[in-house]
Formats: sequence, structure tokens, C-alpha cells
Amino acid sequence: PLVTGTVVLELAADRPALRISMRLTAAADITLRYLRGPWLRVGEGEGSFGSSKDDALLPGVDWAVGQEWTSGSDNFRDPWALRCAPHPHQVSVPVMAVSAGGWAVGLSWSPTAEATGWFSLPRHVAQPVLASPNFIDRMPHHLLGLMLPSAAHGEQNAVGIDAAGPGLELHLHQQIALDAECVVLPGRSLDVLVDHVRCTGLPEPQWRWPAQEALDRIAAAYAGHLFHAGRGFGVGQTDGDVNARVPAFLDGYLERAGAQTPTSGTASELDAVHARLRSHVAWCRSQPEGPPSARSSESIDALLEAQRPDGTFAFDPNGRHYRKDDVLVARDLVEPMGLEGDTALDLCVVPALRLLEEHQVSGRADCAEAAARALDACARWTRPEGGDYWETPLHAPNLLAAGHAAVAHEVGRRVLGVERFGERAVWWLRSMLAFTHLWEPAATPMLYDTKPCLCSSDWYFANWVRDHVQWEVLEVFALSRRHGIDWAAVDPEIDWTRFHEGVTSAAVRWLLDSSDRSWLPHNLPDTRKRYEDGGFDLCLPDTHSTLTGLYGGMAIAPDAVAVNLLGVLERREAISTRRLDPPDRRQPTGPLR
Repeated sequence: PLVTGTVVLELAADRPALRISMRLTAAADITLRYLRGPWLRVGEGEGSFGSSKDDALLPGVDWAVGQEWTSGSDNFRDPWALRCAPHPHQVSVPVMAVSAGGWAVGLSWSPTAEATGWFSLPRHVAQPVLASPNFIDRMPHHLLGLMLPSAAHGEQNAVGIDAAGPGLELHLHQQIALDAECVVLPGRSLDVLVDHVRCTGLPEPQWRWPAQEALDRIAAAYAGHLFHAGRGFGVGQTDGDVNARVPAFLDGYLERAGAQTPTSGTASELDAVHARLRSHVAWCRSQPEGPPSARSSESIDALLEAQRPDGTFAFDPNGRHYRKDDVLVARDLVEPMGLEGDTALDLCVVPALRLLEEHQVSGRADCAEAAARALDACARWTRPEGGDYWETPLHAPNLLAAGHAAVAHEVGRRVLGVERFGERAVWWLRSMLAFTHLWEPAATPMLYDTKPCLCSSDWYFANWVRDHVQWEVLEVFALSRRHGIDWAAVDPEIDWTRFHEGVTSAAVRWLLDSSDRSWLPHNLPDTRKRYEDGGFDLCLPDTHSTLTGLYGGMAIAPDAVAVNLLGVLERREAISTRRLDPPDRRQPTGPLR
């Protein structure tokens, strides 16, 4: 034998879980193309469900529903479409699942536990493998597996004896350890992910600066280089991104300013910042209002007219949904990212929320009735889709759609008194977990970084399995704050207070520093000189790579970061004064940590 050892299976006493422990030893010097660890064939056997499924999920990488294949080309062009064994850093939560007939099977593991290594050779961690249906073994069931080598030291998606790359070099008596946990639960794949998070708890956020100091730093940037005399606030990176609109956080920040103890700089320095900001705000408010955005200018009557009899809203890429040319370019050069007349979750919940807001202001009953029909129509979806329709496939799994749906359904519950909308709000809120990094490798900070969607832009431009984007999750919580939603109270089974602090602390880690070469404005090379001179300091970069740890893309104004920092501070103060109960921070026992 070339590899010997033992496999121990242990049933958990307190939950429907099977712990799997493999301890192997190499009996020779050999290079393996691959070594299978736990290799679950779900749906195999006479009388089982075979290759049919409700859905399959590998967080941060893939989320297929119905007859879709994982690693399918629905939302990617080849070769990006193949992602059955991705780089481990791309997996946002170390759990995978498949569901069918109201039951779900999941496999979890520790993404940082060393599986094997030898002196100066690379240390390997477990490599996740998901194939639904099992196209790897060419069998009519589903595969949830762990293997070696890790794609971090070789080729992604290399599974099998014909795989290229260096393989796994083993030496006589080299030790191999692979551990996992299998669970079987009622529900869908998302329920397995939620169970994993409930059992392991959410990680502690890591703050680059204390929240108040981070807020003061952003305010100082708006008092300084993010204000342009005679023009207004903005980054100044592209035409039109400087205007007289007052950033959303400033009024609340200045109201708090007199009551806060400075945490960075001296009191006089902060007083000077506050004085400049008040002057800038006064100047902006003295200017005539600019034209409203295309989305906000659409009349309520036009919105009601656009709703179809079944309650949905149709995709109109040439009209009301036109945002940029990417949709047209993809249609003409590759294939459409969405068909005119189709619909998706985000296309329905965004107008539903606007109709609910109008009903609250004007009392229009037709708006309330239309919003209810739109939200009822959304019951057909279990996966969030459509939030980045202006540059990504319409039916790709999407975080922004999840967040918009959570807010719209919770507002619908409150305004219309329909409790089923509240249940759907919790489902859509929890679906954001699938896009959020809840672990990080030692050398690449990415805790609470988020994927915007699991697809590629324009079929070819940006790979949103490889890259993070933070502004979308910030927008979701800013929208929640505007509607007075405390998610920790809505869904107490998950510590959403910690989650919110986590995604906000991640955004603070992202904030640009021109002395740090981990970010460069590669989208607009002509702005590099301004970046190097500090003109974009404290702005939010557009993207972060899970593979290199580098930031890039456009520089985004940090207004949304500041709004979320205000929300974090306000909740902390409400808890400290007992206006809110503190979250339950007990760390439960459960799967591998």
C-alpha cells in the first residue's frame, strides 16, 4: 500500500451530525495526482433522488437551483465556468450543501487546519470539491468532497488522475489529517449554512481604528480633499462625481459632534474640521438642486403602470433599467445577460419598497395593494437574483438583491401587517451569509469581506467569485437604518449586530492610504498621480482580490462607510444605556471551528 491509516466516524450526541476523521500515513515516496478525503455521494442508490435537487451551495463560489449544474455556464463564460475545486480563499464559509425533497445534506471543515506538509514543501489545507450533478465521477447523484492537493499550491479545478500541475508530493511516513462534519437537516442548502453559523458563532470583528476615530477620519477627508470649492463634495475621479449634494452621514455626524469626546487629534483640530464641514454644507444647501437620478425621477403612476398582472416587473434593458452600456455590449458581442421581458427578485422588491414608502407618505391604497402583489409574486424565488442587472447576468446569485428583498419584506410586514412577509425577510437576510467571508487565511485579511454576486461582469470582465466588493452590503444596512430596522431583533438566532460591525470594520480596513501600495487605480490610469498625491485617501476601493489580497478599481466616496459607522455607534450607545438588550454572545458548541 502507498497510503495507510484509519477513518473514524462519530455520531454527535446532540445534533444530526456525523464527524469524519481521517489519519493517514504515506508508505512510500510518491507524487499523487490527487487524494480523496471525505467523498459524499448524495442521492446515490436505488430509490434515492439521484441527480435531482432543490439547490446546491458552496458559499462565495456557486449556488445552483433546480436543474442547473454547479460550474455551469449560466452566469460565466468558460474557462471561469468551471469552479468545482476553486482556490480555497474563494470559499467564503467552509460548508457546502445540496438539498432535495425538503431535506439538505451538508459538509463542513476547517479551512485553516493543516492537512499535510513536509519540511520546506507547501503546507496543504483541505480542498473543497462540489459537483451537482456529479460530473466529476460521471454519475447521476451529487458530490460533496474534500481532497488534496490544495488549489492554493497548484491548479484550480484539477480533480483526477489526468490533472495537470505539480500534484501532491508525499514522503515516507508523511502524515495526512483530514476532518469534516456531515449534517442532515430539513430545509434547503441555506438552512445548512445557517445551522453552521448558529453552531460556530460569528467571528469577532477586527477594527483598523476604533469606530469613532474612523468616522472622524472620514469627516476630516470630507472637510479637506473630498470637498472642491465652488463645486461641492465628491471624489473628483470622473466627470460628474462632484456635486452640491450633502453626503448622507454629515447631518447626523454634526449633530453628534458637540456631545462626543475626540478620539483622534486634538479637540481644536476636530473643532476646525466640524467648522469647515458646516461651512461646506451651508454652501451646498445654498445651491439650486440638481436633476434627480433616473430611478428616483420615475413617477409612482409610471411605476404602477409598469407592474404586470402577476405582480412582477419586467426587465427593460433599453428603457427603465438602462444604467450603462455593459448590457448592450454583452448582448452584441457575447450573449444577453438578461432577456427583455424577463423578471427577477430585485426587479420586483425595489419598486415594492418604493410603493410602500409612497403609501406611508401619502396613504395611497393603490400603492399598498401593488406592493403586496409584488411581494407575493416574490414567493417564487428562493435564491436572490437580479441586483446587479446593469453589468451581470440577471439570474446570477446576488447579495444586493438579498438585502433589498430583506428590507422590502420587513417594511411590508410592518406597513401591511402581513406576517408571511416577515418570514421571507428573515430568509433573504440570511441569504447574505452565503456572500460573506466568515474566516480568513493568515496572510490575507478578508474577514467579513463580501462577494457582490456569484458570476462575472459582462460575461468576461470581472470575476465575482475571485473578487470582493463592499459597498453593496453597506448600502443594505444603510437602507435598513433609514427604515429603522434592527435586524438583531427581527432575527435573534443570528448575531446581526456583530455581523453589521463586521462588514463595517471590513470597510474601514479597505479605506485607501496613498502610502500603501496594495491599491492602485487600474481602471483609470490617468488618476494615478492624484491617488499618489493623497487625493483619494479615505475613499473605498471598488474591489479586493481573494487571491492576491490587493485592492483596485474605482475609488468610491466613503459616505456609506460613515453612515454604517454612525449606525454601529448608535447601537452601542443604545445598548450601553439599556435602551436595547445586548446581543447574546455565548459561543455555542458545534462543528469544526
